[in-house]
This record gives sequence, structure tokens and C-alpha cells, in this order.
Amino acid sequence: MQIKAITFDLWDTVINDDSDEPVRAERGLRSKRDERHYLFWKALNTVSTISIEAVRNAYDEVNDQFNRVWHDDFITWTIEERVDKVLKMLNRVLPNAVLQNTIDELERMEIVIPPEPVKGVHAALDELSGNYPLAVVSDAIVTPGRNLRVWLENHDLLRFFKGFAFSDEVGKSKPHPDIFRSAASQLGVRLEEMVHIGDREHNDIQGAHAVGMQAILFTATRNTDEQATTADAICNHYSELPCILNRLAGS
Repeated sequence: MQIKAITFDLWDTVINDDSDEPVRAERGLRSKRDERHYLFWKALNTVSTISIEAVRNAYDEVNDQFNRVWHDDFITWTIEERVDKVLKMLNRVLPNAVLQNTIDELERMEIVIPPEPVKGVHAALDELSGNYPLAVVSDAIVTPGRNLRVWLENHDLLRFFKGFAFSDEVGKSKPHPDIFRSAASQLGVRLEEMVHIGDREHNDIQGAHAVGMQAILFTATRNTDEQATTADAICNHYSELPCILNRLAGS
């Protein structure tokens, strides 16, 4: 089948996940996990005193619930939904202005201090976008789709993509078929005419295969799934990608 379009995961495929953590450490800032706890704690203490330990325990419990729902039900709760669940667990209420400010701070953390693009991604997307329409197919774990677009724009990457399927906007996360169908619809091609590139076997490779797409496991920043993948190919660096795509098109 002719390859007519390519979709890309973002985290650890286009964005080097957690590459912002050393920057935070160099600036004497909290880790992202600790900062999320702190922002919640700070907001709650504008109303009444609460311990950071109580906030941390509630936040982490909701985060564990999020991970189960993400994996089993293919849904990524928004930050607003997660904040609401933490508040209910703590039996607390925040004034609307404080609530909205806290949600905004949590959603913008990876915009204010951004992670870096994966090495070689600019050159690869520049070359590929001249030959194929490209789309993002990405789960929105903390940063919502609208802010991921900001990250892409700030790193001069937004211009390469013609479609965007974010889990918080589609309503389903990978490997659910709907998120891949959304990208296919936006690009005007059939699913079996597309190749998806991502770093996770369960989300990216199995999800793409289930709807008839080919799939490439990207291992430059995360290679956890390399030894047991069903991917049609493995890409260790973006410089390898054009040759891999040519091989898949030929097969």
C-alpha cells in the first residue's frame, strides 16, 4: 500500500520528555512533580491551612487513578477534572479565581520552562513535509492540546503539521481507534495509507496496527519497548527515518 501520510506521537518522539528537569534543577526550582504539589498546596492555603503531605498524597492518588483510566479506558482526564477530583478527596473548595489560576499554572508549566525538541526532528520534518502531509497524534497527559500547539509554534515545528489529534480534544487517547481516525480524516487519507511513529508499543504500535496503519517504533529518547515490539521498523535516530519509510513503501 502506498504511504500517503505520516503521523507523529509527541512525547519522546518530537518532544524530549523531562529534558526540562535539568533546567529546573539548574535554576534551583522544584521538579515538575513537586511543583504541581506546591501549586495545589499554595492555592488551598489561601482558604485554610493544609499540610503539603496531605496535598501530595491526594494528588498522587488521583494521578494513579488517571494512569489506570489512561491505560484501560483510553481517556486522559483534563487538568480541570483532576483538580476537581483532588479537591473532592480533600473535601475542599477553592474560589473560582484561585481555581482557574491554579489550573492555568499547571497547564502551562511545560510552556514556561519547556522541554527540548528531540535531536534531528527539525531537519526530518522539513524533509518529510515536502513529500507527505503530517499530523500529530498525541496524548495530552498534563499539557493540553492548545498548549502543545504553543510549544510546537515556539520551537518552529507547528508549520510542518496539517492535522492535530490530541486526546483531550478527540475524547479518546491512544490506542483507541478514534484518535487515529481523527488524524486520517483531517489529512483526507485512509488509515491503511498512513504510517505512525511513536515510542510506546501499547499506545503507538499496537494502536496503529489495530486500525490498519504501519507503525515505526522511535527509540532515540526512550527504548523501553525495543526488545518486544511488533513494529514494522525501529528508528534509533531521525537521520534513519527517510530510508525506513522508503523501505516500508517498497514493501
